[in-house]
Amino acid sequence: MATLSDIGVAAAINILTAFAFFVAFAVLRLQPVNDRVYFPKWYLKGLRASPLGGALVTKFVNLDYRSYVRFLNWMPAALQMPEPELVEHAGLDSAVYLRIYLTGLKIFVPIAFVAFSVMVPVNWTNSTLKKSNLVYSNLDELSISNVPLGSHRFWTHLVMAYAFTFWTCYVLNREYEIVATMRLHFLASEQRRPDQFTVLVRNVPPDPDETVSQLVEHFFLVNHPDHYLTHQVVYNANKLSKLVNEKKKVQNWLDYYQLKFSRNPSRRPLTKTGFLGLLGKRVDGIDHYTSEVERLSKEISSERDKITNNPKSIMPSAFVSFKTRWGAAVCAQTQQTRNPTIWLTEWAPEPRDVYWDNLAIPYVSLTIRRLIVFVAFFFLTFFFMIPIAFVQSLANIEGIERAAPFLKTIVEVKFIKSFIQGFLPGIALKLFLIFLPSILMIMSKFEGFTSISALERRSATRYYIFQFINVFLGSIITGTAFQQLDKFLHQSANDIPITIGVSIPMKATFFITYIMVDGWAGVAGEILRLKPLIMYHLKNTFLVKTEKDREEAMDPGTLGFNTGEPQIQLYFLLGLVYAVVSPILLPFIIVFFGLAYVVYRHQIINVYNQEYESAAAFWPDVHGRIITALVVSQLLLMGLISTKEAAQSTPLLITLPVLTIWFHLFCKGRYEPAFKKNPLQEAMRKDTLERAREPNLNLKGFLQSAYIHPVFKVADDSDSDGASEELEQEPVVVPTKRQSRRNTPVPSKYSGSISSSQAEDVLMIQP
Repeated sequence: MATLSDIGVAAAINILTAFAFFVAFAVLRLQPVNDRVYFPKWYLKGLRASPLGGALVTKFVNLDYRSYVRFLNWMPAALQMPEPELVEHAGLDSAVYLRIYLTGLKIFVPIAFVAFSVMVPVNWTNSTLKKSNLVYSNLDELSISNVPLGSHRFWTHLVMAYAFTFWTCYVLNREYEIVATMRLHFLASEQRRPDQFTVLVRNVPPDPDETVSQLVEHFFLVNHPDHYLTHQVVYNANKLSKLVNEKKKVQNWLDYYQLKFSRNPSRRPLTKTGFLGLLGKRVDGIDHYTSEVERLSKEISSERDKITNNPKSIMPSAFVSFKTRWGAAVCAQTQQTRNPTIWLTEWAPEPRDVYWDNLAIPYVSLTIRRLIVFVAFFFLTFFFMIPIAFVQSLANIEGIERAAPFLKTIVEVKFIKSFIQGFLPGIALKLFLIFLPSILMIMSKFEGFTSISALERRSATRYYIFQFINVFLGSIITGTAFQQLDKFLHQSANDIPITIGVSIPMKATFFITYIMVDGWAGVAGEILRLKPLIMYHLKNTFLVKTEKDREEAMDPGTLGFNTGEPQIQLYFLLGLVYAVVSPILLPFIIVFFGLAYVVYRHQIINVYNQEYESAAAFWPDVHGRIITALVVSQLLLMGLISTKEAAQSTPLLITLPVLTIWFHLFCKGRYEPAFKKNPLQEAMRKDTLERAREPNLNLKGFLQSAYIHPVFKVADDSDSDGASEELEQEPVVVPTKRQSRRNTPVPSKYSGSISSSQAEDVLMIQP
């Protein structure tokens, strides 16, 4: 078990690591050659020019010594931009994401002050652990485990549990109100976007007499005659998308060999046709990849023609746009037919948020897919207990030594022992979790969500559940077993719950090491951006020929909500659980929240380029997970005190989860509708203002090609250009083929939609 000296060694290692990362970042960001790596957002906005000018040396190295003296000035600079300006600069999602860190500081700074003023003296002024035969460290003397059985001091823990709960709920209510207000203000003041006028229609019923495009148009002309404007059906273009991506990769290799040849015209570059250019026959690189590009261009043209001329390539889905926001809001939030399983409508994601691959998944298969993913996630979570148990075995060497004395000589050296117990468990757990986000994202994609934001939110939910079960509960259960292994083997089964109850607070030392590795050194490593730095210079050396190429070589990245938010929630969980049980954990969590707030504020201002804007739609999930952590902390405290022969205080603790759940339901009813529904009053107000300011607005032109699959907009393909031009032409009248549809109240027209029938195609691919 980690002692105070072990924690000191781990803290020294992580502090030095974080400081080294910060110094390296401060130096690297000042070099002109790295400017696009550490300030890409300003380049994408066109507000920053390349500093690569002047003498040859100054193109690569900053010779101004005064800038190195102020190498930490990025920290105050990151805090200077006001929040309204930050929303305008980076979007509401980014600004509200930062509020999660502020919420952590608002909750835990006062709690830590009270806990160290009241709880630590109450726990420390006892000698329970000294008189027991449990394996413990000097840090555990500051925890509830050091309070004797049946002591009246447990009333202090009960009162503090109430105080911490009320304070946490107050902060959460205040933050929910602020974020909801920010969201409504953002939606009311933001510029016109296609998703404000568009809904996604799914599970369109088949009709033998009409194509999907005709069926969609006639349905909405009949049922929304005053507001329907245009629609675009959805193609299954997944194969075409793969071909386009493959062509981009081949084109990059062709650019690389052409650039290489231009630098040395006396020698033609050679390559091998096998795996990664390392195996197979040696051929001329330029000729080989030129022929590959030509082959893929023909396949892309053929596949595009196949898609546009084959009715089976059209999915029973469509993006339907309306003349007003009010009309779109009514359609998105109402049931369209008496059969609730067809003509399903929901708000369309903004065009850059659409995950096009999943639009090709039949709606009827989504339930089966989600069942498969549920089973797969269950087994993934269960089997991950094995590496968690291994990590805990590293964290509890004393317990292993008692059960296996022959290992004692190997780990007896003081520094090695401190390193293994204070640093290795945290880094080992971090390494085991490194591939988990990618696996969970694959699961979310398989489920069939149609937007990137929905994929990230679902992946974040699973990541949180996984960390709760494995990292938190798994570490406590397996860690307790290893920690008290000798006692487990020689005591009766009736005494095991008591041993677990005493040992749970002792796992605070393990979580402290994990927080320092992941929360301190990990956050400092984020700002260094080592991988994007290396990749940018490799691309800049071997692929970049123009300024456009250099811009594409930048990798600004995104916030990564699916990985970042669950990690933050783990710290909320640890802080709330151990605030009463073992307050020594709180300062380490506060350092994480403060450091992460500064680092990610800097990254959001200067680096990250968000893929989409959901107007903080994720906040109800954030609020719900903090509430879950609060309830878990109350239940664990209830179970822990029940093992301490303090049953008289347990009935009072039962009230806490009830009050917390009631508070959650209150917030859910009061604030959540602002995140789930679009008020008709706001939609009508914005429509009225827009008509007054822009009476001649060509809304159809604005929406006409907003939701066309990106593969039909590839700029370097002449066929695609032809398709885009054709979409902008005046639509033609399409008469209905069914007698029952000849009472359509207005002329039936295709307004920028994509059809598949040969005689009535709107999308005509130019030869």
